[in-house]
Parts: sequence; structure tokens; C-alpha cells
Amino acid sequence: MVSKLLIANRGEIACRIIRTAKKMGITTVSICSEADLYSPHVEMADERVFIGGFSSAESYLDIKKIKKAIIESNSDAVHPGYGFLSENKNFADEITSMGINFIGPPSEAIEIMGDKIKSKKFAKSANVSVVPGGLESISSVDKAILEAEKMGFPVIIKASAGGGGKGMRVVYNKR
Repeated sequence: MVSKLLIANRGEIACRIIRTAKKMGITTVSICSEADLYSPHVEMADERVFIGGFSSAESYLDIKKIKKAIIESNSDAVHPGYGFLSENKNFADEITSMGINFIGPPSEAIEIMGDKIKSKKFAKSANVSVVPGGLESISSVDKAILEAEKMGFPVIIKASAGGGGKGMRVVYNKR
């Protein structure tokens, strides 16, 4: 059972997590950067830990600072929210190696889902329907055209890892 939950995020998602945790009788801990000292998620939480920094890289993406906040607050669970470190396998591994509950998918799932080709192969092996397209990385324009011709235009081309939806391109024909 979780008794004290540190939310490793900010803004509306942190507020939603705090409201839900409080309904469940769980003590909440917000972390905050210089930019968020007086933000709603900081005010709503039962406790707060100032982790410093102004930018996300200096605060909400700094695993060492978050681990220190976990220890300082004596939290027994961490919720990453979404964005920031929620899809970071190393973060999930570090939290669980501390003996702290990571409220999110296991790091193995994060790793698989972080790579579009791996996740598609995994889904297919579990007999889950997947969108048309290859199961291998496409390394040349010629290979991309052949694959697109098999499926039919238009197609969407997407990097296999990362990107957060950035870099997707709709291709209407082979020219």
C-alpha cells in the first residue's frame, strides 16, 4: 500500500494525481523548480520539496534531484505523470532499485513501447492488430518507396524511436 506519493511532474497532470491520491488517503509530495514555487500543484500537495533550477533540464528531468527529493520526503512511491521522465526506462529502473514503488509501466514495457518497430513486433507476437507497414527499419528512400507501394499511398513516415509525434510526414506519392 502506498502511503506517501511523490509526483515527479508539474502543472495540471500533477494536480490531477494529487486530487486522486488525496481521495485515496495518500499523502502527496510535489517537487518544484524555481519557476513553480507558487504553482497550484505545489500549493495543493501535502508536502513540497524544492529541487531548484529554472528550466526543465535543471529540475523535472534531473533524476538525481528527484531521487534526493524522494529520500528527503520519505516517499514510498513515485508517479511520473506524463511527459518528462514518464517514458524513461532508466528513471523507472532507478526508482525501483531504491525500493520505491514506481506508479507506471515496468521499465521493460517502457523500453519496448519507446521503439515503434519493437512495439509493433511485440504487439504482432501477441496477436494484436497493427497498422500496415514493415517490421524492419527502412534505411533508404528506395526501400521506403517499395514499402509504400505495397501498402498504397498515402503513407505516414515516422522515426522508429522518440520524437513525441514530431517528424511524422504524410507522403502522397513516390515523387
